[in-house]
Amino acid sequence: MIRLATELNCSNIFAGLLINRGITTAAKANVFLNPGLDQLKDPFSLKDMDQAVQRIWAAVRNQEKILIFGDFDADGVTATCLLNDFFTHLNADITWYIPHRTKEGYSLQPTHIQLALEMDVDLIITVDCGSSSHEAVALANNEDIDVIITDHHEVNAPYPESIAMVNPKRPDCPSGLNYLAGVGVAFYLAIALRKYLREQRLFEELPEPNLLNFSDLVALGTIGDMVPLVNENRVLCKAGLNIIRNGSRPGIKALSSVSRINYQNIDSDDISFKIVPRINAAGRMSHARICVNHLSSVLPANAQETALVLDQLNLKRQQVEKNIVEAIEHRIAKSPELLDKSTLVLWDDAWEASVLGIAASKLVRKYAKPVILISTASEPAMGSGRSLEGLNILDALTSCTDHLTRFGGHSMAAGLSLDADKLEAFTADFETRVQELTREADLTRTLAIDRVLDMEDITMSLAVEVDQLRPFGVGNPEPLFISRNIRVLSSTIIGTNHRKMVLQDTASPAGRKVDAFHFNLSDPDNQPQLYDQVAYRIKINKFTMKSPQIILEDL
Repeated sequence: MIRLATELNCSNIFAGLLINRGITTAAKANVFLNPGLDQLKDPFSLKDMDQAVQRIWAAVRNQEKILIFGDFDADGVTATCLLNDFFTHLNADITWYIPHRTKEGYSLQPTHIQLALEMDVDLIITVDCGSSSHEAVALANNEDIDVIITDHHEVNAPYPESIAMVNPKRPDCPSGLNYLAGVGVAFYLAIALRKYLREQRLFEELPEPNLLNFSDLVALGTIGDMVPLVNENRVLCKAGLNIIRNGSRPGIKALSSVSRINYQNIDSDDISFKIVPRINAAGRMSHARICVNHLSSVLPANAQETALVLDQLNLKRQQVEKNIVEAIEHRIAKSPELLDKSTLVLWDDAWEASVLGIAASKLVRKYAKPVILISTASEPAMGSGRSLEGLNILDALTSCTDHLTRFGGHSMAAGLSLDADKLEAFTADFETRVQELTREADLTRTLAIDRVLDMEDITMSLAVEVDQLRPFGVGNPEPLFISRNIRVLSSTIIGTNHRKMVLQDTASPAGRKVDAFHFNLSDPDNQPQLYDQVAYRIKINKFTMKSPQIILEDL
């Protein structure tokens, strides 16, 4: 650690943080701390990329009608927007479509092929979906509509009989890019296509697109989809955040304004907790097509108007979600035996299916067990599941396929549908399967502590060093520290349940005073004046940009 600190001219604390993340040499540290686009892998290492690019070039050259078909979450919306903007730059005959979350459901369906026929579409390119759309692709083939699938969801052979399926998670893909989000795969398609079109000398006729300008969309979708922020994802998100801070895209700038964020200082937390929820709220409470129009807007006034709409939809989403969580908490209070199991599976006909994933996430954090919430308001019933690091929820659902009409997703999050008369049997089988797949330790909430610090260690220089590790997310968690024997010098409740404090070591009455916040307290009226220990994260104070502050975590 001392050697690494010397080679990097950094503190021993910061060197320790790098080592905790597997970065043990100065060379690795320089790559991690200075990510650049030159670190991106060859896009043609993705299986089927050659076929995809050649078919798209034929469509562009012959002015065939191209339909970008996306998903209704932030990942799908940003991927749709990215390819739509890219093809527009190429003067292609381009249109796009986002399905309605509850009326149409996820991914490309046979009904969408009929729609494509009516629109005289020649080529469909899916983004963030399509890997399991066998029936729709077969129908498209019968109607002489070609399909190119770009996706990042789990998939196994046999694949849909599309012209190409660019999905780094397919077992026969050699790229090693299986951590990309859907928008990341779409961006790689754009890189490959630009290279191919350069070879075709297309850019002698029109300006070559600067793909760096699209990296802001990649950052939004990648951070929003909670994929690992490592390697290429880190490169793309770092570049995208810099583009966002330039304020060049009116839609993102307007969303920052209604979220009360200074876009010039925006970070991954702001995107995760403020920007992305407003994007996702459209698909949950109205229609996600609002967001494609919003992010593509070049007029600041129009962008500001739709940003206000998205803000209102998010407020509505928050209230609906709050009502569901409160109803579940009330149900658990009346029947505490519900928590005796390894899983929590609940359903109700009053629940809005579109917000169940967010509610499930909150319950997972509180009860440290996989949660599936199901709305029985329609037939089949529709639900969302969330898991912990110790359980791949898709593995558990795969063994329950006899009960399900449809399911899919990631290791940590999944959507499903099933007939109401199979709810009880599914719940029992899911519980059994989770018990088989996990040990008690897998379903225990833990905090990974990076280091024990004194208050004297919490300096602006350390906060600046920690900031170099951004963007934080899955695969690159924000450092977590512990300090012991801490007293509260002053305390104020902000709003209804946030505590602002000044903290100091009890052993150093003349020592460093540190500004601290503790958010979302369950009992703000009964808070300690002395802490045996506190767990916290170190940040730069965004208001002054000249001092550190800490954010306390619940132990």
